[in-house]
Amino acid sequence: MKIAVIHDYADVFRTTRAYKQLQGHDVVVHTDAYTDPARVVEQVAGCEAVLLTQQRVPVTREIGARLPDLRFISQTSANVYHIDLGACTEHGVVVSAGRGGGGGGRTPYSTTAELTWGLILASLRHLPFEVERLKQGHWHTTVGTRLEGNMLGIYAFGHIGAAVARVGRAFGMKVACWAVKARRRAPVRRVSRSRRAGRPSSRRPTSSACTCREARRPTASSRPTISRA
Repeated sequence: MKIAVIHDYADVFRTTRAYKQLQGHDVVVHTDAYTDPARVVEQVAGCEAVLLTQQRVPVTREIGARLPDLRFISQTSANVYHIDLGACTEHGVVVSAGRGGGGGGRTPYSTTAELTWGLILASLRHLPFEVERLKQGHWHTTVGTRLEGNMLGIYAFGHIGAAVARVGRAFGMKVACWAVKARRRAPVRRVSRSRRAGRPSSRRPTSSACTCREARRPTASSRPTISRA
């Protein structure tokens, strides 16, 4: 079987256990970045299967019609809004999506939360600027902004938002979240002061821990249209 892997910017797929299991198959990994759907046809033409990395390019009905050999699409995340599922069903193309963040801990949704905090800290402490200054032989020239006591606002209080909130609380921040179903998402475990460092409390959060507010539901015109197979 000929398999195409597209948008693997960091060339990570070759290091996974899945790649080793594909020995004997013709696997082509593409690491270039693009947004032009026509490039999908160019890279996937003649392939029976394609692995999509996240939702970096739409797979439309027109693209599917130009890939007559395609029989299987594997999606690395649970989101499939960028794939025309109706067209895939008509052409006999099977679509396999990854687990969501609640997949028993199998999906590392925490990585997004970690990157979020990396960006927050780099921004508030001017790390890119200070690193470059240090390379030039200068000592730090900025102070930055502290986290403790400041407000952390989170939109979409799911698994990722909850992970970001827990870190914010550990830094002593006030957390306010906005979610479509705030009441269901609000019961998140919080880190309390404990004699045993690192042990989270199992108690439900109080208003002092996290404030959740109901977000307005998006209108029909603002929501993406998803057809299910």
